Amino acid sequence: MFAGTMWQLQGEMPATAAMHVATTVPACRPSPLPVHAKRRYMRPMTPRDKIRNFSIIAHIDHGKSTLADRLIQACGGLTDREMSAQVLDTMDIEKERGITIKAQTVRLSYTAQDGETYELNLMDTPGHVDFAYEVSRCLAACEGSLLIVDASQGVEAQTLANVYQAIDQNHEIVPVLNKVDLPAADVQRVKDQIEDVIGLDASDAVETSAKTGLGIPDVLEAIVKRLPPPRDGDASKPLKAALVDAYYDPYLGVVVIVRVHDGVLKPKQSIRMMRTGGVYEIDKIGTFNPKLTETDALGPGEVGYFVASIKEVGETAVGDTITEDKRPCDKALPGYKEVQPVVFCGLFPMDAGDFDDLRAAMSKLRLNDASFTWEMETSAALGMGFRCGFLGLLHLEIIQERLSREFDLDLIATAPSVVYEITMTDGTEIELHNPADMPDVVKVSEIREPWINATIYTPDEYLGAILKLCQDRRGIQTELSYVGGRAMVKYELPLNEVVFDFYDRLKSISRGYASFDYEIVGHRAENLVKLQILVNEEPVDALAMLVHRDRAESRGRQMCERLKDLIPRQMFKIPVQAAIGGRVVARETISAMRKDVTAKCYGGDATRKKKLLEKQKKGKQRMRQFGKVEIPQEAFVAALRMDND
Repeated sequence: MFAGTMWQLQGEMPATAAMHVATTVPACRPSPLPVHAKRRYMRPMTPRDKIRNFSIIAHIDHGKSTLADRLIQACGGLTDREMSAQVLDTMDIEKERGITIKAQTVRLSYTAQDGETYELNLMDTPGHVDFAYEVSRCLAACEGSLLIVDASQGVEAQTLANVYQAIDQNHEIVPVLNKVDLPAADVQRVKDQIEDVIGLDASDAVETSAKTGLGIPDVLEAIVKRLPPPRDGDASKPLKAALVDAYYDPYLGVVVIVRVHDGVLKPKQSIRMMRTGGVYEIDKIGTFNPKLTETDALGPGEVGYFVASIKEVGETAVGDTITEDKRPCDKALPGYKEVQPVVFCGLFPMDAGDFDDLRAAMSKLRLNDASFTWEMETSAALGMGFRCGFLGLLHLEIIQERLSREFDLDLIATAPSVVYEITMTDGTEIELHNPADMPDVVKVSEIREPWINATIYTPDEYLGAILKLCQDRRGIQTELSYVGGRAMVKYELPLNEVVFDFYDRLKSISRGYASFDYEIVGHRAENLVKLQILVNEEPVDALAMLVHRDRAESRGRQMCERLKDLIPRQMFKIPVQAAIGGRVVARETISAMRKDVTAKCYGGDATRKKKLLEKQKKGKQRMRQFGKVEIPQEAFVAALRMDND
């Protein structure tokens, strides 16, 4: 049944059972490959000097996942029949957008030119700033990185952000120029960019084409020769392992990805999570080859997984330290922190009858994504829904898309908002997630909003329009420099001004050539006011927002003008107003539909017509007093899109 002498079965297997080896396929991270539950085999632990733990750093669409595919193929991790494009990106959204959402690891066995066999542990990390903490923990589990730069595009914003994180972790970095086979590739220009912008020596950068396989052997040799082995590790010490990531499997429970620093990880071992305090007994351990392959032990420097009957991903914290329960290590690994949501948004079902389905869908997503938070919320206009917290705008988009695709739900999202810090007049501090919950202004002493450091890379010809966009969003320019024909501009911006449609506007005015990256730098006190939209003199909570006082009137006018076109006419006049406190700063009126009550009058005295018109006028006043205006849900979606200035 199992070929080769390396397999040593742990007990006999009945002949009938051998015909039905169980297949384990994670539901929340579906794999394009048949992940067969392989039998455990006895394997001597790899010596530390033969291990290379590395990650791949790249901007979006610079060929990171394609290079990973070629490395897996070259090392025989998968056969040609099992291979598929972007094999480590297992979600449909990841493949369509060309991004990595969940960190993936794979162990490869490579026989180098010196005749020695090395164990290569590749960690494919998310590249986006929303997942910066997860990236930092993955990089902390490695000793080196491959810096992939597109030879036709050059250095981009997220290339910079990720390479600086790797430098902070004291990584040895090997520059790799990808797509050198393209006609537009300019290898020397990109080498100069790497040296000028990042400060790395690119004279011996590896030139490759992941698509054609050109230069892949050179990349593998560079990994072995230029990246260092694990710096520390003693198998006799108490267990100390870093929790790199975790995902939920409906059959196994939570599968935890770890990197062992000291000690040995074995089945039936009782372990403790040092930050969360949870104690578990390990059921299985193994490695990703990239299939799940069981093994007997993980030693110092090795990367693998374990299963311990953990029910929810929320019970595991990325960056936590895992140790033995009865013989714990003296101190935890540094760098751990709690992940806090940055952007908040209300999600409501289009059909009120889908509320229970939405709640069930969110509970399932929460199993696999501990950074996604939600609580129930009720809106007078939209009915029952949820107030959700996200790590950033990309995280928000991904969750919305997954809810729509995987659970077939039609959703309305309210305007994204950020977390404001409010100091009350009595000295107490509160956090405001929803502008509709803003306390009375007379009790508020100070409102602070989050600010970001934004880095924008753009071709020179689009710089003027981008500077104007940043100035319009209350930006403060901190740096402007040129590298070749590209400009790098740094701005301090309020996050509130970025969460609406800043990224879309940036891509639009630069025709897709500008790249954008940001990091949060803290909260600052600003002159902010709550802008309330009133329809027929009734406040609409879903459209409430906190805006800077200088922009409140223009924003209110734009919202009123848009709603005037979106709300259908009634039999009575509907005032649409924008108000700050008790002061109305903008107003539009939706005119009433007119019924011709004088149509039945054929001649006669004019006073008879006046009498009918007066009666109609009183009726309309009474209607306006008691009538309710139903705002269509499509109007909310359109109104919440930012102005098109």
